[in-house]
Amino acid sequence: MEKSQFTILSPLRDSGNWFVLNLLSGEADILEPELAEQFRTNSLVDETPFIEKGYLMEPEEEKKLYNEKYLDFMDRQEQAEVQVFYVPTYQCNFACPYCYQEGYQNPAPSDQKEIIDRFFSYLDRKMQGRPFYITLFGGEPLLPDAVTRRNIEYFLDRTDERNLSLAVVTNGYTLEQYLPRLSQSSLREIQITLDGPPALHDKRRPLKGGQGTFDRIADNIGLCLDRNIPVNLRVVLDRQNMEGLSSLAEYAKKRGWTSSPDFKTQLGRNYELHTCQADRGRLYSRVEMYEDLYRLLRENPAVADFHKPSFSISRFLLENGELPQPLFDSCPAAKTEWAFDFTGKIYPCTAMVGKTGEDLGTFYPEIAVDEQRCELW
Repeated sequence: MEKSQFTILSPLRDSGNWFVLNLLSGEADILEPELAEQFRTNSLVDETPFIEKGYLMEPEEEKKLYNEKYLDFMDRQEQAEVQVFYVPTYQCNFACPYCYQEGYQNPAPSDQKEIIDRFFSYLDRKMQGRPFYITLFGGEPLLPDAVTRRNIEYFLDRTDERNLSLAVVTNGYTLEQYLPRLSQSSLREIQITLDGPPALHDKRRPLKGGQGTFDRIADNIGLCLDRNIPVNLRVVLDRQNMEGLSSLAEYAKKRGWTSSPDFKTQLGRNYELHTCQADRGRLYSRVEMYEDLYRLLRENPAVADFHKPSFSISRFLLENGELPQPLFDSCPAAKTEWAFDFTGKIYPCTAMVGKTGEDLGTFYPEIAVDEQRCELW
């Protein structure tokens, strides 16, 4: 028997014990130091439990199990719900210093009825028989000008005609004026970003004129929750604002957000995408962010009332008593995620949408998809 290449052995933070897990066999255990050392040095007195759990496998057995799990994954992938993004504009009223779309061309809004009709016509054919939902994305999709409002209202009408579920990714600043119309649609969630308590957030996410945005966004979050509209509050984390997470958690609790069944949170890692970072020294690696978040939770356990981090698979294991199914491809691009924009182009995902040279084809003025490039994704 050999140690499976999918077996992970590592010390537990703040403990003398170790954990061992195998994502292929779906097993996980806590090991006392002596047993962990035996396993680490290939000197186990009794290999039987480690063989039964799949921590030790014959290479041929491992290969067979891998192939079985991979085919299961591909079957699930074929049936998985697809998130379809539509970008009505790359313009934005904010001046966030980490914006990855800062260098994009931003033509003034124009009437998009024909483009929107073509977008839905393409989905009617392409997504037939496949579960999917729509997400409005940007730039900032809910800009206050009259042309954008007409485009969004027309888009929502076409969404409602098809009984499609809708999500919206917005900075939340002008959300109030859109809420009466949005509340008539089947809203899955509205994702809004706050990067910390007021002073810290306003430094990171000001209007283009430099004015703060926290107070209005916070009030709009409250308006959504009052209407029972699900809010997904996102915090973009780096070394500049990690410590502010505690204050933001306290603020959310005082506003009553954390007690609402329609409120949830996500932590996004600020990272280098295209050419968006002037100060790369403030960026975390994924492990570094988890380490600082772990420390923060130890110092202030109340933060967990605001956000319960997944720490990759740990939360799933805690809440379900088992490991998730093996993940063979963690990139959704051109598989369970597609992005379309108002110029008629099709992109593999939100990280690439709008970037010159990354499009995979067009849905307007004609349908022309490069299937070979799609396959590469």
